[in-house]
Amino acid sequence: MRIVYITAGAAGMYCGSCMRDNTLVRALHQLGHEALLIPTYTPITTDEPDASSRTVFMGGLNVYLQESSAIFRHTPRWLDRLLDARWLLKWVGQFAGSTPYDELAGLTLSMLRGTHGHQRKEVDRLAASLASDIRPEIIHLTNALLSGLVPALKQRMPDVPIVVELQGDDIFLNALPSDARHQAIELIRTNGAQVAGFQATSTAYADAMASYFGIARQRISVVLPGIELANWPTPPVPPARPFTVGYFARICPEKGFHHAVSAFQILKRHCPEAELHVGGWLGPANKAFFNAQCARLKEAGVAASMRHIECPGLSEKRAFMLGCDILSVPTVYHEPKGLYVLEAWAAGVPVVQPAHGSFPELIQRGGGGILVTPDNPEALADGWIQLATNPEIRQNLGVQGRQSVETRFTARRMASETAKWYGEVIASP
Repeated sequence: MRIVYITAGAAGMYCGSCMRDNTLVRALHQLGHEALLIPTYTPITTDEPDASSRTVFMGGLNVYLQESSAIFRHTPRWLDRLLDARWLLKWVGQFAGSTPYDELAGLTLSMLRGTHGHQRKEVDRLAASLASDIRPEIIHLTNALLSGLVPALKQRMPDVPIVVELQGDDIFLNALPSDARHQAIELIRTNGAQVAGFQATSTAYADAMASYFGIARQRISVVLPGIELANWPTPPVPPARPFTVGYFARICPEKGFHHAVSAFQILKRHCPEAELHVGGWLGPANKAFFNAQCARLKEAGVAASMRHIECPGLSEKRAFMLGCDILSVPTVYHEPKGLYVLEAWAAGVPVVQPAHGSFPELIQRGGGGILVTPDNPEALADGWIQLATNPEIRQNLGVQGRQSVETRFTARRMASETAKWYGEVIASP
């Protein structure tokens, strides 16, 4: 099967969606499919071998300049090509992460208008390249915010089905001003009329997005995430150490880092030797937030027990997980995937997670952790204390988690289910 998977680079940030997309395409290759991962905006950043195409379509610099000035909507291809250079997009991406979502409303609406937006030549170039050079059997868009491509793709390839992944669009859209958000959702609904099907990474998220976008629930297939276990050898027996809570995710309010800080202060009253290890991407826009949380820990007299660890690569992430006794990312929003849960399990580490989003489904199927009341630092701390004071339960949950990623949450299973779904979509009239 010839598959084109169009993903959105995240401006140099380690992004769960990019990582999942890359893992999925690599696993599809291993199953014998001809899968091409095409990055848009910027090159993707992943801690596994990068399976994406060297060519970046709809380069972020061109997209931004075309939105800002009519001059760049008519520049020659040789200049556009220079602005799409991977090294330049990576360099610019260092600064893009500091832009608040609400300042991207105009650009978002323009991209959703496709050939009727300011980036028409970028959309036309991608559609022409796919139609003439690649000729896919199915096209998979990594999120609904890319749905502005759909009309142009269908015009050139009317018989090629297009499917759309739902994995976090609402987080971005909810940060837009109200009027822009409503316009964006309406454009996504209009573009979605030509989409052959949607996929979500959890049942809870599929249910939520059916309501959010007005999509008939039966049009949304669910394929739970998986990871490549070859990157995670059998974990060793953990050494004696102070009870250590790990937080590994983007350091931001949406991921609930402030809840982790509050719960840690409670934990320290019960387990004075406990430590909090914090890893994950810290963008410029969230440094003030992070500093405020560090100040809270300092004021409570427990700052010395918190370690902030940069985790830019797979080996560092693996070492981080192995250095924790539990992992806890108390998200405020309803997480659609939760890859860090699977990675913790791969390291034999149990999790304590809020009972919303994808977490109940993951933990009910895989064991490996406990659920607590969302947005409640006291309940979160109680969950931590339960596992801190019951090492045998903690160990059993870690074993369950490891077994679940060996059997239920593999990259191969994720790719096999996705390929089966592609076949059904292609065969549908």
